[in-house]
Amino acid sequence: MWVLLAASYILLRAFSLVVGARSAYMESTSTAAWAGPYELQLAMNWTAEEAPADDAQEVWAPAVGHPLQYASIADIFGSSCSLQPYVVPASSYSSGGQQQLVEYNYYNYYAAAAQHHDPDPMETYMNSPEKLFQERQKEFMDDAKLMKTKMHRYPPSIQALGDWCTVPKVVAIGPYYHRRDHLQKNEKMKHVAAQYCIKEYNKKVNNDNSGLSVRYIYDAVVSVAWEIDARGLYDKDVMAGIGYEDDFLPMMFYDACFLVIYMLRKSGTRFDQYLSDFFESNDNDIAHDIMLLENQIPLQVVDAVMNMCTSEPLERMKRFIAMWRGDGFLQDRVNRELPRADWDKHYYNKAPHLLDLLRFYAVGRRSRKPKVTRSDLEKMESISISAGAIELAEMGIFLTANDTTELPNMGLARKWIIFAELYMAPLSLNDARASWLVNMAALELCTTPDFSDGKAEFEDSAVCSYLLLLCMLMHREEDVHELRTKGILQGGAGLNNKKTLDFFTSLQSLRKGRCYFRVMVEIQNYRNKRPWLKVYAFLYNNWKYIVAVGSAFGGFIGIITALMKLKGAH
Repeated sequence: MWVLLAASYILLRAFSLVVGARSAYMESTSTAAWAGPYELQLAMNWTAEEAPADDAQEVWAPAVGHPLQYASIADIFGSSCSLQPYVVPASSYSSGGQQQLVEYNYYNYYAAAAQHHDPDPMETYMNSPEKLFQERQKEFMDDAKLMKTKMHRYPPSIQALGDWCTVPKVVAIGPYYHRRDHLQKNEKMKHVAAQYCIKEYNKKVNNDNSGLSVRYIYDAVVSVAWEIDARGLYDKDVMAGIGYEDDFLPMMFYDACFLVIYMLRKSGTRFDQYLSDFFESNDNDIAHDIMLLENQIPLQVVDAVMNMCTSEPLERMKRFIAMWRGDGFLQDRVNRELPRADWDKHYYNKAPHLLDLLRFYAVGRRSRKPKVTRSDLEKMESISISAGAIELAEMGIFLTANDTTELPNMGLARKWIIFAELYMAPLSLNDARASWLVNMAALELCTTPDFSDGKAEFEDSAVCSYLLLLCMLMHREEDVHELRTKGILQGGAGLNNKKTLDFFTSLQSLRKGRCYFRVMVEIQNYRNKRPWLKVYAFLYNNWKYIVAVGSAFGGFIGIITALMKLKGAH
């Protein structure tokens, strides 16, 4: 029996090698993309555009991925510097210019391995399966170590909200959206921004050699990208279709130049009318795009270009953040006097990207940090309260809007000895602010795996807590109206009551943060210490009827009294 099985295996293996060798010979003029048998994706469709009539070279690109064609810097700035895309030699594709479909073939893989005398990966893993597990464990651990610094993808709960808060409108920053058709129009503006960066550098160093200037700026980007392994911070599946020197590095250069010019203009630098008109007409959309989780590049790369373009890079960054906050992060009112931005150089040096930095200054710090014990954490996780704004009013809890916008500053405070007030930052909700809040919450979900962990700060989950608290307060449109009446929701140019309710209802799957848990504990303690709340709720809901009945009864008593006086007089 075992002899027959062994013989069958040998015959099947020999047949596989013969078929694979013949297939490899028949397709010797085609380009093959090899992959191991244990890869999750065993087939990738790679296509090439038809060759031009003059047999010119062409660029190959994956059918689904990101653009590999970047304009040469020589075409923009002159022949002194060139960043050319990788071009596949003409001999690597079949003659006639017909499109080729290269598929992974199981038998071809072993035929090629046999021809090149490569070890069989399947045999290696079969003989030592723990090697496969160790490799996967190492990949997992390496990825986990980058949790605070990598360029994250959206969690499924955020992705489900739709394109309105996840897809760029006018500009792609980084590799995740560079292939989107509707963003290609403004790719040329990155080249324009690079030209302005060169002008700013030339003014700084009093230099007229633009060719030399672009090389200095580009080298600064390359140096930082190599030092921090910028490519390794992105999703491996996406980066598999993007070359490093010919595609990724130019992408970092152009995207950083665009962000720097945008920030310099926001912080007060004057540019010519044409550039100013572009940024002015697209200001809201660009502000939306730079706050998207998947539309980021490492802040160190942006900082490298900023350092080359101005002699005061930190002051420019401070002013940009102050202007961004002053334009109204949460409220419509615009403070023409720049709000003070408490600069935290330590956090600036470790911030992975612009979204993280802006979130840090938007969230702010909690004014008072209560001590949280393990029993408190257990109690927080066990509490489940669902009370809308009207239900809280029935309990004697009044809503109050803070004077400041720090999101972690939320909680319950005593009011008139027997009552309480729930205070939190006010919000003027519109589409832009809704998108900003969603993306900051997505960043918290990706960078802090456990909000209840003792190492996690209240600020680490402040946006999730803020959104969930508002979500808890809104059960129906009447609750939204109550929040507007109390000043928690402000402004009349944002979302109407129904859209506001729909937005917060869609966020119920967010993970509960520490600030949110703390508020729930305080509400629960308030309810436990006030057994008369049912009586108060009855009086609160029926006070109009009680007043009406009281007035009627008082009138009736008055009539009786008058009649008795009249009778006594007679």
